[in-house]
Amino acid sequence: MHIGDIITRHARYRPDHVAVVFEEHRLTYRQFNTRLNRLANALLGLGIRKGDKIATIVPNRLEVLDIYWAAAKIGVVVVPLSTLLRAPALVTLLQDSDTVAVFAEDDVLTLLESLRAGLPAIARDRMITLSSGTGGWRTYADLVSAASPDEPPDADLTADDLYNIIYSSGTTGLPKGIMHTHFVRAMYCLTFATAFRIMPESIILHAGSIAFNGSFLSLMPAFFQGATYILHPHFDVERVVQTIADEKVTHIVMVPSQIVALLHSPSFDPARLRSLEMICTVGAPLHLEHKQRLNDALPGVFYELYGLTEGFSTILDKTMYAAKPGSVGAPPPFYQIKIVDADGRELPPGQVGEIAGRGPKIMTGYYKRPDLTAAVLRDGWLYTGDLGYLDEDGYLYLVDRKKDMIISGGINVYPRDIEEILVQHPDVVEAAVFGVPDKKWGETPVAAVVLRPGCDTPPAAIRDWLNQRVHAVYQRVSEVIIRDTFPRSAAGKTLKRVMRDEFLHENQS
Repeated sequence: MHIGDIITRHARYRPDHVAVVFEEHRLTYRQFNTRLNRLANALLGLGIRKGDKIATIVPNRLEVLDIYWAAAKIGVVVVPLSTLLRAPALVTLLQDSDTVAVFAEDDVLTLLESLRAGLPAIARDRMITLSSGTGGWRTYADLVSAASPDEPPDADLTADDLYNIIYSSGTTGLPKGIMHTHFVRAMYCLTFATAFRIMPESIILHAGSIAFNGSFLSLMPAFFQGATYILHPHFDVERVVQTIADEKVTHIVMVPSQIVALLHSPSFDPARLRSLEMICTVGAPLHLEHKQRLNDALPGVFYELYGLTEGFSTILDKTMYAAKPGSVGAPPPFYQIKIVDADGRELPPGQVGEIAGRGPKIMTGYYKRPDLTAAVLRDGWLYTGDLGYLDEDGYLYLVDRKKDMIISGGINVYPRDIEEILVQHPDVVEAAVFGVPDKKWGETPVAAVVLRPGCDTPPAAIRDWLNQRVHAVYQRVSEVIIRDTFPRSAAGKTLKRVMRDEFLHENQS
């Protein structure tokens, strides 16, 4: 079982069905497959072989889809990297992944050229630009123009061959290279096509970064089923609404910040979004206030996925939202979950502990880090580092990320509990709570908020409103910070650690 032949198959059996839409490009599976063959043969012409690593440092572009699927045909390993990474981090990850070729735009390649001493494995003719080529780099267009459109030679792929390395965000140290084999990605195809009810006639829209693992939740099943996949260059809420209306989009995966932007956009009109069969939130918990607003406007389409790039996930199906609105769902078929205490003992329903899971799409490990792999993979179980509990029906309730938990006066304080109340304030659009050092209590909660446009509610008024409504004294926040926006990762996740560091810096100066 491998994913290398998926597009080849569709090019034979449904050649005229629209495969990809990006900007002015509208490609059938036959046309898309020809592009992949040219790139696959061009990579072989560069001397790149099965098992070699190639990195993409590119914003959303059609060529990224080419790279993902051409690599799958010949067994080359793709390493997607964020365009937001700074030079030291880029060099570190390119070194760590043993990358031998890079696809990027001129400015990134110029930067990497200045750091060539640290990248001896990457020859200059394997630094491919997706820009115009004015910087003197080999262009993508030149690379593929002379290559054969025929199927590349059989790569003798197996299920255990590595397909890509996805680097973690590095929120708790040096990013770790998470290894996904062809089998793991095949399980993405099967698991999520089934769970999300993606069919060959489905139309999938992706408007977030294609470099983070959440994009594969819809990308893999879309192409597995031979559906139509629409890619936007970047997230623009008005364009998302327009595309859904024009193209009759059926499925979209979004991070919470994008859903919040959708709900507060002047262009949000449920009547224009009636084609949707799924809106799935992923990447971080979506507050109940926003879930309810979305479900009220578009009933029966909301899914929630809790998961880790390392491979375990639960899914709240659209049919279960009404019964389990606070839950993040249950494991799909062939997956198991348990909640354990600090000593690894399984806990009964209702008790909070660490979430552990196992199933067929668990990573094979962290690249070149058996020590870190052994710390999270034990006896086939992935220990997530997240806190939650199961109800009597086996549905998971995510309490918080273990690293986000605040210990105030010896009591565990979960930021998410405070945020759920704070977003109910009529002037608050988004909220994030984090802990800061406190001489008396050890840590104390601080809240950051984004207000509705035109609101000038004083921070103290929001603080007092919140502190009158929290369920316990230890949940009271010491301060509220008003921000125009929240810092976000390439995946759209809110970066609480950045706001915490900024708060501490400002209060020390």
